[in-house]
Amino acid sequence: MSAQNKILHGLALSHAALISVIFCLMILSFPIGAYLVFNSEIGDNLTYEYPMDGFSLFLAGIGFDVPITFELGDGFIVIWCIFLILFVTAMLGPKKKIVAMLQSMISGDKYQIQDSYIVATIKWFSILVIVSGTIIAIQEFIGISVEQPEAPNQLIQFFDISLAPIIEEFGFRVMLIGLPLFMLYSHKLSFKFLIKSLWMPWQNLHSINMKKVLILIVVVGVFFGAAHIFSDEAWSSGKLVQAVASGIIIGWVYVRYGLVPAILIHWATNYFIFSYGYIIADINQISIIDSFSHPLLNTLELILIIAGIISVAVLMLNYVYSKKYALKT
Repeated sequence: MSAQNKILHGLALSHAALISVIFCLMILSFPIGAYLVFNSEIGDNLTYEYPMDGFSLFLAGIGFDVPITFELGDGFIVIWCIFLILFVTAMLGPKKKIVAMLQSMISGDKYQIQDSYIVATIKWFSILVIVSGTIIAIQEFIGISVEQPEAPNQLIQFFDISLAPIIEEFGFRVMLIGLPLFMLYSHKLSFKFLIKSLWMPWQNLHSINMKKVLILIVVVGVFFGAAHIFSDEAWSSGKLVQAVASGIIIGWVYVRYGLVPAILIHWATNYFIFSYGYIIADINQISIIDSFSHPLLNTLELILIIAGIISVAVLMLNYVYSKKYALKT
């Protein structure tokens, strides 16, 4: 085994271990979220029977309200089931199950991240955590804070946080990236091929101009960031840069790996992280803000940061080695 392969294999071993831990924590977040909605007291006087009078949709960057009445618990079950289906899909494909993928990483066999939705999700989610954390740290150093919009109730906030990945990924990534790419690079005009192209753009659309794709991803990322500070329930202006960076990363993941990882990365930043935050807040009777200083969430953050550092290191090494190989040939 060459020196460069030994380095990559050593990183892959650590990466596989961290991915396994994060994967297990993600699985555990499903029953935690259900407990929070149906059995906890985060809603104070509100319960899962609380009547919701609609929800907001974002289509092509334009928001509008959908006037439909439903109980919060019923809506959460629908959202929860959608995420569960996507998560199971990510575990099983598109080409390798997660166990087979981890075995390839551990054994030193050649592997492609795009062969496993869930590995791609965890890899890019950990990178997003590093990028977001770096941006927030720099902003706080120069006196720019990131403040969340005030929530009328923590139960309603958790519901809205859980719903956002589905609404926003279809509204921004599918409508503003997937559809334009289909119109530019489709070689077939059929509904079936449209769905396939929106599901996995890179694998179904051919002769894609990478420069144009990157410009589109950045522009949509800016729209995505702006939506967070100009919406009815807006964040502070300090959220803009972090949200733009997140939108660009998720946009790239959508184009390169497909809709499933894109939605699941957004799910991880919202539902996954906040399910642990709210369960800690509920058990310890503290605020959701204080829960993010709890040792458990600090440990989770550390795991994600280390996984992100390894992910970036692997990306950089593969890029350097590929350039060296190209020069030799």
